[in-house]
Amino acid sequence: MYFDQIFIEKIIPDAQIIGSCSGAHIQFAVDSRNVQPGDIFVALPGARIDGHEFVKEAFEHGAKGAMIAASKKDLLKSLSPAQLKDTCIIVVPDTLHALTTLASAWRAQFTYPVVAITGSVGKTSTKERLAQIFTYNNIPCVASAGTQNTRIGLALNMLKMRAEHKVAIFELGISRRGEMAVLAQLLKHTCGVITMIGHAHMEGLGSLADIAAEKRDIFKYFTESSIGIINGDQPILSQVGYSHPVIKFGYKTINQVQARKVQPQNTHMSFVMKLYKEKFNVLLNQPHEGSVLNALAAAAAAYLLGIPSAKIVEAIHQPIAVPGRFEERIISKNKSTLISDCYNANPESMKAALLAFHRINTKKSKLVVIGDMLELGPLAPFWHRQIGRFLRKAPSIRQVILVGNMVQWTKKTIPLGVSVDIVPNWQEAVTLLDAKMVDESMVLVKGSRGMALDNLVNHFTVAE
Repeated sequence: MYFDQIFIEKIIPDAQIIGSCSGAHIQFAVDSRNVQPGDIFVALPGARIDGHEFVKEAFEHGAKGAMIAASKKDLLKSLSPAQLKDTCIIVVPDTLHALTTLASAWRAQFTYPVVAITGSVGKTSTKERLAQIFTYNNIPCVASAGTQNTRIGLALNMLKMRAEHKVAIFELGISRRGEMAVLAQLLKHTCGVITMIGHAHMEGLGSLADIAAEKRDIFKYFTESSIGIINGDQPILSQVGYSHPVIKFGYKTINQVQARKVQPQNTHMSFVMKLYKEKFNVLLNQPHEGSVLNALAAAAAAYLLGIPSAKIVEAIHQPIAVPGRFEERIISKNKSTLISDCYNANPESMKAALLAFHRINTKKSKLVVIGDMLELGPLAPFWHRQIGRFLRKAPSIRQVILVGNMVQWTKKTIPLGVSVDIVPNWQEAVTLLDAKMVDESMVLVKGSRGMALDNLVNHFTVAE
């Protein structure tokens, strides 16, 4: 299967093709900074930045071609003859519509299983865990890169599907009502997974019930032969009628895939996994309870797709690290340990991270950096106060640095005896943390992505 001029013109009849657009392994990119040699750069207009301004930069980074809007065709005059030689220029009325239309048509050519994963917490880790299971068992699969889970990211990853793959795994993320239905219609997946419903993106999605309803739209276009996988411990998911079969995972005995005898073991988590009628002892390389549910969700999907139970468990035993998700790094200054969990944050994930950090048995001095949890709507003060109260359940944490504005509410409820400092941004947090750290410290960094705490992490650490 090739991306060639015939395919493009068939799917987008009003496209104008300039140059040669054939190739078995062409990839598409929308960020000129991340363009790899041979990519086709898609110039997308944005609210603040227009991708057409970066077409020249994309070619300088080795792009094979570009998809541009017909209204911006004059920009080709700014490119040198050398840059235009042997290139593929696709001129279309609307680049976003063209990208998603191409992705939909490309996906329609494949009949192997397509898994879609969503949830307020754990979707990226579950996706990575499921991909690991297939890779461990030498089954070719394609999985969405990083956290590319929006409409644009989904389209880019759908275009990576190839005939040699046996399964495709995609992450779907939403922040506004109606978005999940759009993603589901675009992907037309055969299996859907909901990891957990939590208080995330409440500004755009509404109440917990509203969030659940939006997430359940991952099944909107399912037929009777499609299968859903849900967190069976949450009534907001399990006590709903579905028009298709549903597999449930969780701690409760009503679930087909269960975790029993869950025991935190310092930096690990052990439990007994029940896969239908079979039982297995499992040891995960994290003390985070979320890793248990992620493993159960991935195991349920892998079992459904025909991986033998014992092979699933073997794969789950392999170490896995997902950037920004309770990821251990070394602080270059004094060889202390920093745990980066700052890709994003909501009340559920914040509490789980604090509890996992508390459970780590160490002689190192513990210190936590907590940033604002964003997009919680009118209840944001309440949820930030709850985090302060929750620290009573993590008594090994005695030093806290709060970063942002909403964490003013957290400060009000932090237990007596806990040292608390508050700063407005990550830059000032760097200075404060540098002064407070001692040799052999252990630091947890947790906050919403908009707080840019990853900059703090990168300032102090090198990836292991």
